[in-house]
Amino acid sequence: MFRVDASIEIGTGHVMRCLTLAEALEATGASVHFICRAHVGHLIDLIQAKGFEVTELPADPDWIPLSSEAGTDTDTGLSMLYHASWLETTLSREVTQCRSILQRLRPDWLVVDHYALDLRWERALQSTSRKLMVIDDLGDRKHQCDLLLDQNYGARPAKYSRLVPETCRMLLGTDYALLRPEFAQWRPLSLARRQQVRQVRTILVTLGGVDRNNVTVQVLRCLSDVPLTLKVIVVMGSKAPHLDEVRTLAETLPLSVQVRTNVQDMARLMSQVDMAIGAAGATSWERCCLGLPTVQLVIADNQKEVAKHLAQAKAAKSIDSLSQLSGLVIRASGWMPSVSQHASGICDGRGVQRVLQEM
Repeated sequence: MFRVDASIEIGTGHVMRCLTLAEALEATGASVHFICRAHVGHLIDLIQAKGFEVTELPADPDWIPLSSEAGTDTDTGLSMLYHASWLETTLSREVTQCRSILQRLRPDWLVVDHYALDLRWERALQSTSRKLMVIDDLGDRKHQCDLLLDQNYGARPAKYSRLVPETCRMLLGTDYALLRPEFAQWRPLSLARRQQVRQVRTILVTLGGVDRNNVTVQVLRCLSDVPLTLKVIVVMGSKAPHLDEVRTLAETLPLSVQVRTNVQDMARLMSQVDMAIGAAGATSWERCCLGLPTVQLVIADNQKEVAKHLAQAKAAKSIDSLSQLSGLVIRASGWMPSVSQHASGICDGRGVQRVLQEM
């Protein structure tokens, strides 16, 4: 059983990594069920298209958006989480709705991947499943769980030592990154291809499934000023709010731009491009697995730590301003081989099998 959401604010990454684990569990014979709230920008239809049953939590008509630093949770009297607004309902209503579902289904494993939920939710629902697993990246709140997964490069036990019970097993680092099996399959070919690339001809732009700040448009405008013959492939979610604007711009720019949605062959696509411009989110581990040289952008606060660690490891090029982008593209032949080599050592693409073994 998975409790996870997607929305315009949350993005799509949490659902996508849970789907990867869900498909791996299903392949072992497990029955998998999702609980998702019907936020604007949800991915319930995608989860169902993958063959999984979803219990949909309704949007809360009485919910009033609050600042993420709103102070006190009126349900509990305790301080609110920084991402509490992502829940778009009260904690008490969330717990009541989930409890009725979980008491009916009684899962062996309850997996929660949600920055707006912590030990309050986990304690309230602890008796409804045999085991509870938390997928987290932030290390900013306490958990009551049996297993904790943080797949980010640089994650260390000290990050969670005071946030989980002593009995909790922690799976930390990119050895446990939840990548679909095709990334490990395409890895040898992709790494071999990197040794042959001498200059940039094709660039993949992937700034998250939502890109609510419309960074993709800014990147394309920067690339249009690069004095090279380039083919640019943009990958976005089908519900991205600025998708139409990106498509319109792509038709007017003096370079070849292809805009793709609902991409089912991302590993193959990444293997065939020369470099990427990407957000420092979950797709970072996909790019590392394939040794794809990347200029990384921080488009959300929770990506800062990932970007910092990858830059320190020389596994990606970080920029503080898009004004630096064209220069890096022009000089890419000088830095791509080294970045590709360092990136490929970060992640081997076999993390989901290691997580299954631990479960």
